[in-house]
Amino acid sequence: MSGRRDYYRDPAAPKANSLVPGGSALVTDAEGRILMQCRGDSGNWSLPGGVMEIGETLEQCVIRETKEETGLDIEITGLLGIYTDPQHIIEYGDGEIRQEFAIVFHGQVIGGQIKVSNESTAVQFLSPDELAELPVHPTVRLRLQHHAERRPQPYLG
Repeated sequence: MSGRRDYYRDPAAPKANSLVPGGSALVTDAEGRILMQCRGDSGNWSLPGGVMEIGETLEQCVIRETKEETGLDIEITGLLGIYTDPQHIIEYGDGEIRQEFAIVFHGQVIGGQIKVSNESTAVQFLSPDELAELPVHPTVRLRLQHHAERRPQPYLG
């Protein structure tokens, strides 16, 4: 197996053998479009983000990963939610089987220019209507739904 495969509420999902803290950024532009990348490993559109490295905070991780994956510099402006659903399992080609653990921040662009990284095939700001027609994993759609709801408190789940 190469790349990654996501399982969500799938009784055939393999048993997780890893739990890794990660985060992502939900960044919007002046028109309310959302910064998304088309992942090279799954073909799904997703928020930019990744896993923490030793010596950094999760906020620093999300800022770094967004820069690496999109070319844009961001600042964190809030917290959308904490997503730790044990029914979302991610299987990687190297044998790692990870349970979801992602904290999603709101962010805004403060510099840089959009560019595609070696982890994605496209990066762009997309409207909710455009996203409705594209391949997006259900767990990312949940995050987009929470953003659209303009929740007064972060999601915890």
